[in-house]
Amino acid sequence: MDMQAVVWLGLLVILLAAEAVTLGLTTIWFAGGALAAFVFSLAGADLLVQIIAFCAVSVVLLIFTRPVAVRWLNRDRVKTNAESLIGASAVVTETIDNLAGSGQVQVRGQFWSARAEEESAVIEKDRVVRIQKISGVKLIVREE
Repeated sequence: MDMQAVVWLGLLVILLAAEAVTLGLTTIWFAGGALAAFVFSLAGADLLVQIIAFCAVSVVLLIFTRPVAVRWLNRDRVKTNAESLIGASAVVTETIDNLAGSGQVQVRGQFWSARAEEESAVIEKDRVVRIQKISGVKLIVREE
């Protein structure tokens, strides 16, 4: 085994160890690139080809597999209390008028400041709305 192969193998081990310690999906993609470069070095490829293989495989893995891996790893992630409100129904307790800067809803026994998703919409008191998103400490809602 030549020195270039040893360097790529050492980089592969370091990157895998860093990934094992952090578990943040940060270095695993580059470990794949290092593995490809290691294989190319064993096959006798030139250093430039090894570097291109390292870069190309790392970028391809990063672009195409990271989103899938992140979704798969976060599938059991528990939403925070606030995040769990998105999609829930709420009752308007104070007329929502974005232009006047007023509006409040009650959801799951709690009162929240609220704004309409459409800037010009006015949603009257006692209407049922659906929570679309959270912006700061305000719920952004749409009438059902």
